[in-house]
Amino acid sequence: MKREINRVLHNLRDDSEVEKIRSVSGGDINEAFYVRTGSREYFIKGNRNVPPHFFKAEAAGLQMIQKSNTIAVPDVFYYDEPQSNEPGFLVLEWIEGRKKSDTGQKLGTNLALMHQHTSNAHGFGEPTFVGELDQPNDWQNSWIEYYRNFRLRNQLQIGVENGNIKGKRKQQLEMLIQQLERWVPDVSSPSLLHGDLWGGNYIAGPEGEPYLIDPSVLYGDPSFEIAFTELFGGFPEEFYDAYQEVSPLPEYYEEIKPLYQLFYLLVHLNIFGESYGPSVDRILHHYIT
Repeated sequence: MKREINRVLHNLRDDSEVEKIRSVSGGDINEAFYVRTGSREYFIKGNRNVPPHFFKAEAAGLQMIQKSNTIAVPDVFYYDEPQSNEPGFLVLEWIEGRKKSDTGQKLGTNLALMHQHTSNAHGFGEPTFVGELDQPNDWQNSWIEYYRNFRLRNQLQIGVENGNIKGKRKQQLEMLIQQLERWVPDVSSPSLLHGDLWGGNYIAGPEGEPYLIDPSVLYGDPSFEIAFTELFGGFPEEFYDAYQEVSPLPEYYEEIKPLYQLFYLLVHLNIFGESYGPSVDRILHHYIT
């Protein structure tokens, strides 16, 4: 993969001397590198086994968040749309810093401001990814129908095909999907959401400024985003306090939270396997008895 980085830099029109390339932690899916040239520092992700729109989707999400002028994201310099058997790359601004005492508070405030950017429809209008799974994202007038068809039903189909969802689990999930109006609110102003906001998808930049990374953007219910932040931890109490000062959570939040977390647990079930099955089953039993 390192050999192709020179080609990527040439496409970027950075033909200055490559001073350093080192591998960095970039998650479970991609290879990732810190690259320093005579011109600047880069964060470069590459993958030989992704569809053409894989890095395009991430770049589009980062640029959408950046246009909201609410919360920092790395600048996007370049992405590939690779053909079959060719590696794809995404080139971003290199961000480096340490969390400070007010990083969590800034993250909560800025995320709430981002959620104030709205659309007249739910979804995103082009496919993205959640982890390594395809995420269809057609525009929908109804949040309930979007969540039913493009989130839960999509994961149901994947789980049936790979054998992770069957028997009682399948029956309960089908019943829940059919009855979704009982719990899911009719959100009238879809908010801009990061879409995959767990503790590893924000980092600290200079002066502790929070940056969002690895988005899977959509427009929808902000409670969907906040519910995921609570699923695996990684967010300090001051994050939630600051968020609610700008945008108080609705009264229905605690009741809907497990149902929104269900989507992400289904994703983990379909990627990582049965270790996430009991958590899925507990939520299904909570709503369908």
